[in-house]
Parts: sequence; structure tokens; C-alpha cells
Amino acid sequence: MDALEVTRRRSAWLVAPLALVCAAAPAWAQEQQTRRIDIASGRLSERVPQLARQAGISISVTDGTLWRARVKGVKGVMSPAEAIARMLSGTNSRAVQLSATSWRIDAMPAAQQVASRAIARPPELPLPTESGSEEAIIVTASKLDLPYRDIPGIVHMIEGRDIAFGGERGTDAVLSRLASVASTHLGSGRNKLFIRGIADSSFTGPTQATVGQYFGDLRLSYNAPDPDLRLHDIQRVEILEGSQGTLYGAGSLGGIIRLVPNDPDPRGFSLSAVAGISATQHGAPGGDIAATLNVPLGGSGHALRFTGYGVSEGGYIDNPLRGENDVNRSRIGGGRAALRLDMGDRWTVDVGGIYQATGIADSQYADRDGKTPLTRYSPVVEDADAHYGMAMIVVRKDWGDLKFQSSNAYVSHGLDERFNATRGLDTANVFAQRNRTTMWVSETRLWRPVRDGLGWVVGVSAIDNSTQQRRAFEQGGRRTSATGVTNSITEFTAYGKLSVELSQDILLSGGGRVTHSRLGGAGEDVPLAFKAAGAEVIDERNETQFLPSAEVLVRVVEGLTLFARYEQGFRPGGLAIEGPFVRQFRNDHVESWEGGARWSDPQLGLAASLSVSHAYWRDIQADFIDGNGLPTTANIGDGRITSVAGSLTFYPIDDLRLELNGAYNHSRVLALTPEVARLAYFVNAGLPVTGPSFGMPAIGEIGQFGPTAQLGKIPNVAEYAVQGSIDYRLPMGRSDLRLGAWFKYLGPSRLGIGPVLGDEQGNYVDTGLQARLGDERRGITLSMTNVLDTKGNRFAMGTPFDTSAAGFVTPQRPRTIRIAVDYRY
Repeated sequence: MDALEVTRRRSAWLVAPLALVCAAAPAWAQEQQTRRIDIASGRLSERVPQLARQAGISISVTDGTLWRARVKGVKGVMSPAEAIARMLSGTNSRAVQLSATSWRIDAMPAAQQVASRAIARPPELPLPTESGSEEAIIVTASKLDLPYRDIPGIVHMIEGRDIAFGGERGTDAVLSRLASVASTHLGSGRNKLFIRGIADSSFTGPTQATVGQYFGDLRLSYNAPDPDLRLHDIQRVEILEGSQGTLYGAGSLGGIIRLVPNDPDPRGFSLSAVAGISATQHGAPGGDIAATLNVPLGGSGHALRFTGYGVSEGGYIDNPLRGENDVNRSRIGGGRAALRLDMGDRWTVDVGGIYQATGIADSQYADRDGKTPLTRYSPVVEDADAHYGMAMIVVRKDWGDLKFQSSNAYVSHGLDERFNATRGLDTANVFAQRNRTTMWVSETRLWRPVRDGLGWVVGVSAIDNSTQQRRAFEQGGRRTSATGVTNSITEFTAYGKLSVELSQDILLSGGGRVTHSRLGGAGEDVPLAFKAAGAEVIDERNETQFLPSAEVLVRVVEGLTLFARYEQGFRPGGLAIEGPFVRQFRNDHVESWEGGARWSDPQLGLAASLSVSHAYWRDIQADFIDGNGLPTTANIGDGRITSVAGSLTFYPIDDLRLELNGAYNHSRVLALTPEVARLAYFVNAGLPVTGPSFGMPAIGEIGQFGPTAQLGKIPNVAEYAVQGSIDYRLPMGRSDLRLGAWFKYLGPSRLGIGPVLGDEQGNYVDTGLQARLGDERRGITLSMTNVLDTKGNRFAMGTPFDTSAAGFVTPQRPRTIRIAVDYRY
């Protein structure tokens, strides 16, 4: 097999103080030998494979824009170093030697070059070369540095410049680009994310998320909602669909979303800034500002990078009962900082941190039967505040064919919410919920990228997570505590994966993950009467899980690849609140099978993919509403989800890209747990379910889960969704005019299971337009979201204390126009 590995690697780890882990291995030291080199001038993408073969080295390229650069021909007997230097002479790039047989080509600092303004080419359509080889887009989320074409599954890669185009919008920037990713819409910092229909419930409780969210290799959260970090200065976002249990462990049942930030750059000083103002139809104005500063520290390879931002989004919900308009303004402020230290001999240490504060002045839902849209009659303010902080340290070593990384972090995540708990004509009543999460996480791995037919990764990780939930009712100046709970979990994990090329066209992979979890929990503010009665309020358990995986990828003919994969995932159990009681819920487990195909023809600029997956979900953990109107958690039963996803990309010229992707999900709850089945019996018999019963959910007077015939689909999963976009760049002398448009249709779904929470939601279209005029240093942007000014129901949840037939809607943000200027130095 050819030793060539042409990569475009995008490192991504942003950092702050924690623990330092080291590993040692023999240093490389070999004499360079001269070789006969004979390559003609041409594109870098065409000449790098030729030079790598003739010189007997591997070459990676870190910036995709360099592949289009014209390079000089080289002929004669010389060392690899001299050959690369001659080839790159006069270009905006330079070569860095990594080992005796490994080189990297980087772009020069911005101050020394004119950057390419071409539209980012998608990984499905790598640049063709004369020899038939392709530009290798590396998927770092694979943990094996696999090229995109060797991934046996569905991967999406959204470039940072595409996220920034038209205005950065946090997680919404990902949701609007992919049909297979969905979310609840309680508000920024309060939502749950879903991929491929693996959705547990509408509410945020003690269950772990079904989607793993990562910043580099570091888990952002464990059993907390999406922090909705602003995506400024992000290199790209990688989304892996389907269970990722072997490499990512608990909480990756539906897939993962991985943020890859830009690293501190020791090659030159840079400063970029953007500021915008926005106007929302039927609402209040808003504004945003962000800046990124990169500062090299001498000539030692050290560098600092800072990013700061602030956002104020105007409200658009009116509350006539309180005489207030546009009540739901949200404010977000935060930043990141990173220090890169070059320790020599290919060791680097990154230290830094993240902080973001989110304040929501009032809820964004409206009355379903409101006389006017965007209106809610509520006697209280339902505000929310979220605070997210991460401190981290990442240690790396690169021996060329062997790589090491240790990622360590401490996370503090807080969320305070208030809900309207007023019943009928009673005095205004507020339910206040306070969540505090702390997490220590560490992962250390050693890997060999697939080369010469073999690649592998081994790693160990540890997580210590504690979440405390305190609750209270506030009415008439009195504050009455309600039962809360603390859940803690400590996980120790070892994992490994092996990839073997059986031939040039067949890649076989397999691996496993062993996780030992120590679970603990206790009730908070439990009434003394229940303590005296001996009600169980403390829990300790140990669980051990083994998650195997197997994958095969076959390149059938040029441009056509088939793949199949099997994977398992799980979430550990814990304690849940039910009325004045605290009780256990068990772990749940997913087995998933997937098969699919990818086809591409770079000459035609066409690419397509199709995948079919089936998941069996045992002992589904779900957060729901108990008989007192309070969120609680239980194992509701078993289910299955079948998902079909497809995409089509057309890239006729470098300046035009068209994309279309869609997803179909068919889900069913197959069997109820004994507790929930008992509730269904009461409902079918027409008997009321009254009051809480320890060890068995009490779910309202008519029962949320019955009758059995109404169980049907898993909630919050749209049966179908479609997304499309167009991106075009028109050169205009020294400037460019970039134009873009997108749409996403989300089909109907239901808030929950059964008649009480069976409200329909979804079935709406979201749209956006954006345009930017400028060059690589400065520009002006005009963008518009919700172009059609539709008022679709994104989420049928308002307050959990009112599940009446009238119901609620969460409308889309009305048509919003934003104008912004950006500057880069």
C-alpha cells in the first residue's frame, strides 16, 4: 500500500488549568536521504501526492484553501526538505517537518498573504487530481484521524466561515443546516438536542442527554441542557450521526456534536471583529458584537488567543395581563481564552477556559388560542438564567506515525428557571427550580492513524459528575420548599478500536468500551413526615457496561462506497423526584444497526449519500409530568426507531454550491414497564390516578401514558424533515459579493405520549437569506431570518403546571433583519 497520507488537519482544543498528564516514547532521529525528484508545475493538490511518493514521506495540509494554489516544478537529486522548499517557493504556504518522514504544509500568517475567498468545498467532493487521488479531509471526531472517505457512517462538517456567514446564531446555526438534528425550544441554555429520532422527552431532568456535545475531546456537559455556546472563532463543527458508544461512551445514543475551535497561532498577530444591529418584526431591536485577538509570544512557538462576545436579542411575546410587550428579550455574553505552549520536541500544552452567561427575561411561549399571535396571559414573570464555565488543559505529542493526547477539564453549569404554577383564580404562584452541575473529566488516548493498512486507538477516561436540583413554590410572599434531588456519578472507562485494510478497497474496524459507573444520590428538602416514615431518600449502586462495535467499508467502484456498522450505547440510571418522594430509575440501552452508501464524482461536482438505520431502545428513560404538575423521570418501556437519511450536493463551479438533505424517522414505543402498564390499566378502566405512590409514577388524573393504544410514536421526533441551501460567490474586482439562502421544513411531531401531552407541534418552514460584500479584511453583511414571517409551533410546551386542552405554542422568532460590519487585521 502507498504510504501517502495527504491530510487537511484541523486541531481543535481550547483550554484552562486542570491536571497535567504526560506520556513518553522514543524520539525520532533519522538521517535524510537524497532522492531523485521529477514533478511538473501545477496545483498543490496534484503535486503533493507525487512528491510524497517520490520522496518516501507523508505530507499533510492544514488549510483547505491551499490545495488550489499553483506550485513550481521540481527536478533533480535532493533531500525531501529541499524538494518541498523549491515546490512551495513563491506561494502563501510553508513546510514544517514533524518527523524524519512526516511533513506539514501550513498557510502563512494572514499578515503575509492574501487569503482565498472561495466557498468552502464540502468533504463529499474533494478536489480531483491528475493521478486520481483526492484531497483528504480529516474527521478528527473519528479519534483515528480518518479521512472523510474512510468513515463508515454519516458525518457532517460545517466550516466556521459558513457558520459566521450571515451572523453566528449558536446551536441554531447547526439546526438550520441539517434535517436530522432537532431540539426542544424552551430557550437558549435550556434545550435538549436530538439526532436521528433518539429523543427521550420534552423536559430537562436528571437523565443524561441522548446527544454528546464536545469541545475538542472534552465533554461539554453530562446531564444538563445544551449550553448553546456562541460559535465565534470556530474552525468547524463535526456531527456524527448514530450511536457512538465505543469512542464516546454514555450519552451518545443518537450521535455527537463536536465543536472544533481555532487554535492559538504563533505565526503572526491577528485581530478580527464584527458588530451588528437587528430589527425584529412585531418585536424589539437587538444587537451583537464579537472580537478575536491572536498574539504570538516571541519566536518560541507560544501564542495567546482571546474571543469575546455579547448578544442582545429583542423580545417579541406580549403579556397583556401584566401590561408588558416584547417580554422575552435574551442576553448572552461570554468568551474564551487559550494559551498554547510549545514545549519542544513536538510537545504542546494548551491551557484556557470558556465562560458564558445567558439571561432570558421571560418565556418565549404563547397561548395556543390567543386572540392575537405572539401573546400570552400570565400573572408571573417566567425568567431563566444560565451560567456555563469550563477550565481545561490539553497535552499533545506527535511522533508522526504515533500521536498522544490528554484532555482534562472542570465544568460548572448552573440553570435557574421559573414557571407559572398558578391554578385557576388562585393567587399568582411561581415554581422555581435551581440546577447546579459540577463535572471533572479526563481522557487520555494514544493512536496510530490508518497507514500501511493498519490503524488503532486506545484510551482511558474518568468522569465525576454531580447535579443538585432544588425546588420551591413562591406564592403571596411565602416560599415553600419542594422535594429535590442530588445525583452523582463517577465513571472509569477503557476503550480501544482497531482498523485494518483487508485490501485497498476494504476497511474493517471493530472495538469495545468497558465502563464502570458508581452511582449515588440523595433527596433534598424531603418532608420530615416522609423521613420519619422511612421513605428511601439515599441510593448507591454500581454498574458495569461493555459496548462493542463493528464496521466495514467497501469501495465498490471509483466514487462509490458502501458501509455497514453496529454500535451500542447506554445511559446510567439515577434518582428522580416524584411528589415528596425520591425513587430510582434504571439505565437504558440502545443497539443500532446502520447501512448506507456514498457516491461522488468530483469532475461533475456531484455527491450523494443514503443511509438506513434501526435502533432498539430498551428501558427508555423519560422526563415527564407527575400528578402534581412537577417534572419527574421513569423508565417507560422499550421502543424502536427506524431512520432513513439522504443528502445531495451539487458543486458545479468553485463559486457555487447547492445542498439538499432529508430525514425520515419512524418510531414506536413497543412495551411498557410494569409501573406504567399499571397506570394504563387504570386509564383504560376509566379509573382516576390519584396522588403519588412511592416506586410507581403518578402521572396526572387521567394518565399521561394511557391508554396503551395511544402510545404510538416517541415524542419530539418529526417523522420527516427536509433542508436545502444555496451559496454563491460573485467576484467584483478586489471584493466579492457572497449570496446565500436556506430553508428547513420540520414535519409534525407530538410533545409527549398519551392524551395529556399529545399536543401537536412542528409542521413549519424556517428560512434565511444572507449577503456579504467585501474582501478578506473587511465587509458588510445583510441577513434575514424567517423570511416568510411564519409563526409555526416549534414546541408545544409552556408551563408544566397547565396541560389543559387550550395548550401553548412556541412560535418562531418573527422576521428579523440584521446588518453588520466585520474587520480583520
